[in-house]
Amino acid sequence: MKRRTFLALTGAAASTAMPSFGMADTFEVTRTDAEWRAMLTDLQYHVMRQEGTERAGSSPLDKVYDAGIYHCRGCDLALYDGATKYDSGTGWPSFYQSLRNAVGTREDNRLLRTRTEVHCRRCGSHLGHIFNDGPAPTGKRHCLNGVSLVFRAA
Repeated sequence: MKRRTFLALTGAAASTAMPSFGMADTFEVTRTDAEWRAMLTDLQYHVMRQEGTERAGSSPLDKVYDAGIYHCRGCDLALYDGATKYDSGTGWPSFYQSLRNAVGTREDNRLLRTRTEVHCRRCGSHLGHIFNDGPAPTGKRHCLNGVSLVFRAA
């Protein structure tokens, strides 16, 4: 492969590696980029607004199994009941289902394979991905970034 072709391809891949939300996405809770940056840490912004991923095993929420509800850090919408959380062994908080009308999904083709991205349905904050290798009763694994969540004990 010629150097110019390689650079063009890697540049294109880099520009799509962490897209922000498009103009076509509309959510109930909206903020300017400056408002999001002011309310979130750099890591939270990277994950929630640029669809990044926190390092596996870095979230203290991964090992929290108390009764309670996990809320969106971006808009405080209740997203997941702690009763649906389980240890997936991945290093990220994992749930087998969300609360009703809490999340939205869309196709994510960024890593040379199709995945299901999951986001807060009210503010659009990126939460993680859904995989088909979870436990009963759904068979789903909602693999989430802990920095996108706030846990409230029951």
